[in-house]
Amino acid sequence: MEYKKEKFNEYNCMRLSNRSLSLWATLDFGPRVIALIPQGSSNLFAELPDAQIECPGSGMYSLHGGHRLWYAPEIPPRTYLPDDDRLDSAEVENGFKVIQQPESGTCLRKSITLRLPDEQPYVVIDHEILNLGIEPQQLAPWAITMVRPGGTAVLPQQTAFDEAYGCQPNRTINLWPYTPLSSPYLTLSDRYIYVHANMKEDKLKIGAPNPRGWIGYAIENTFFVKLAGYDPQAFYYDRQSSSQFYCDPGALEMETLGARVTIEAGESVKHREVWKVFQGITFKPNDDVVDEIVKELGLE
Repeated sequence: MEYKKEKFNEYNCMRLSNRSLSLWATLDFGPRVIALIPQGSSNLFAELPDAQIECPGSGMYSLHGGHRLWYAPEIPPRTYLPDDDRLDSAEVENGFKVIQQPESGTCLRKSITLRLPDEQPYVVIDHEILNLGIEPQQLAPWAITMVRPGGTAVLPQQTAFDEAYGCQPNRTINLWPYTPLSSPYLTLSDRYIYVHANMKEDKLKIGAPNPRGWIGYAIENTFFVKLAGYDPQAFYYDRQSSSQFYCDPGALEMETLGARVTIEAGESVKHREVWKVFQGITFKPNDDVVDEIVKELGLE
């Protein structure tokens, strides 16, 4: 494992690498992991240096691409607060941590810790939101990864019964208002939902409770997987959508939510994802093919 300061494009970053992959987290803004590059390949993340969205009353939020930490529920004046201040960094075992300056108005401070435990294409990423204010705050950590377009995202559906006889519904699928069910970029299959990230216009978003604990993105011969815990007894925003995909022509977002919590003054909430990168994968948006990939890769 190697850890050092290094630029990515024009950004000042911390780079973390092993024999299998390299990651760059910015120090100029964020927290943001701006690149994930398997050895011998190219950046899996979308690079969007000019992409912005308006934060009502606070100017513009710069997306930049890559991986970011937000918090739910999505309320633009709060969620889209600009994060353009320089970050602090600190070394940790097998990696490093990047730490945001506290947000003005909310007194929340975000940080992301990246670790490469060994030489495998396997990343442990811990997200933390610390309440530096004097009042409790209710929210959920929300980890969002913008991958470059051209591939297909996979959201596993629950297949197990909720009771012994299979007489009760066991799946919930949530659609955002701008998502047409007739979209050619969306395939609802028996065991998986597929989002095809080759949109030329418009946008869509879909989410679901995800007790199977992983979501994936296949592009070329690479399969990028994010794993996150799920508590069936907890409350999740967005109608229990612990896993979500957003797609537009510029990128596909792979999103995981933590459960809703109340953070007392001086306390924090953490949300862990594990990233795995598999290469040499022949992918098709077909349930039987994906079942074989899941079995081969030991995802469940």
